[in-house]
Amino acid sequence: MASGKDDADRSSDSPSALKNPYKDPDDGRQRFLLELEFVQCLANPTYIHYLAQNRYFEDEAFIGYLKYLQYWQRPEYIKFIMYPHCLFFLELLQNANFRNAMAHPGSKELAHRQQYFFWKNYRNNRLKHILPRPIPEPAAPPAPAPVPAPLPAPSPAPVPSMTTAAAPALSPMQFVGAPGSALQKTDMRNAMGDRRKRKKEG
Repeated sequence: MASGKDDADRSSDSPSALKNPYKDPDDGRQRFLLELEFVQCLANPTYIHYLAQNRYFEDEAFIGYLKYLQYWQRPEYIKFIMYPHCLFFLELLQNANFRNAMAHPGSKELAHRQQYFFWKNYRNNRLKHILPRPIPEPAAPPAPAPVPAPLPAPSPAPVPSMTTAAAPALSPMQFVGAPGSALQKTDMRNAMGDRRKRKKEG
């Protein structure tokens, strides 16, 4: 058993293992940071427009690189992403129609505007669905209204005898808009118009 372990140690110490030209000296840290930075640059529609204008999207190797970068959507890598829109745009860049459309300035502006409005309203829209609504407190029963003291029964007043029936007296409010009343409503606009005409004429 110990001899198997010694053989493994010897093979790792061999000159071919020490001079492996494909091994990163920093264990891929530099590559990780470069790819992370590039992926996050894709959150900027102006940068995507720049890539489209300079015909990067016509290069098959670059399209393959964009497909390769989709590993950033996996949970073990997504935790390093600061701008989640970059993953959305990375997904859109897999479509040739989107890549071609981003060469036009109008498409860039549209994407930028939509991104802005999403950022502006996302938190408020999301909080409406996430935050629990406060439980309404039960309304306190209304205080019972004090019972008014009973009024003494009015004694009938002596009515003078009249031979003709008197018309019922109208309250002042009934005079204002009663149909057929002789009182006219005064319209302030008409009165002001008449006054102006008089000043001009006189």
